[in-house]
Amino acid sequence: MRRAIAAAIVLAAVGAAIAVVIVRGSKDAVARCGPGFAARGPRCFPPEASCPLPLVTTAYGCDAPDVRVLIEAASIAVGPSDWEAEGRVAPRSVHVQAFRIDAFEVTRGRWYADVWKWDPMRDRARAISDVTRADAELYCTTHGGRLPTEDEWMVAAASTMNPPRRYPWGDTGAVCRRGAWGLDTGPCARGAHGPDTVGAHTDGDSPLGLHDLAGNVAEWVAAETAVGPGIAKGGSWSDALASELRIWARLEVDPDGHDPRVGVRCAYPP
Repeated sequence: MRRAIAAAIVLAAVGAAIAVVIVRGSKDAVARCGPGFAARGPRCFPPEASCPLPLVTTAYGCDAPDVRVLIEAASIAVGPSDWEAEGRVAPRSVHVQAFRIDAFEVTRGRWYADVWKWDPMRDRARAISDVTRADAELYCTTHGGRLPTEDEWMVAAASTMNPPRRYPWGDTGAVCRRGAWGLDTGPCARGAHGPDTVGAHTDGDSPLGLHDLAGNVAEWVAAETAVGPGIAKGGSWSDALASELRIWARLEVDPDGHDPRVGVRCAYPP
């Protein structure tokens, strides 16, 4: 009798725990999308009837506005400010002149309209990915810009703060509502095959109003040398570790490859 009662208690506890996980998972799926966006699978979508901020309405649906943010000239100290950076980040001082940078990652709508001269009828506001560094450079050049340097990207993500913050939004809180990350094998979702809608995680915006600097697509930065791997910054939708979203983290990829994790954000003169 005692064993039966104990077994019943254990089963009840396990059932309650499963129920809590299911409820919590359901709430997290909704909470990871910003106001006005709906969670469907691993993605966050704008409603069909209207475009939630910060997106704007176009003739073909929602898309990101063409907004560029001024980054003032600044110097920051980059180094292993947390244990995850030890052995991966060499302490150094970074100085950049003033420049402007896109508030949003380049979207499918902008990329296809400008590069391929046609407008995708669906998912315009999804970040473009699978682009080579040369294609990203060409896109930026045709818009009067260029790829940011790695130092410029880090200063923009740090919001010119010294010492720099760990994430674009601050030093703590790498949670699912602040960025499109962990969408492939968790912890934020499972089964994603590409990036999310830009601007759908406004809780992760930087103080300067830059969207999706952490997660969604890792962003190409300018080549430092003529040889060697290409560098992309900011982490991506497939990263399962929050450390890959840190400002100091970098993704080394083939500059001529088409990587679904990598997209682009352009820099411009001040």
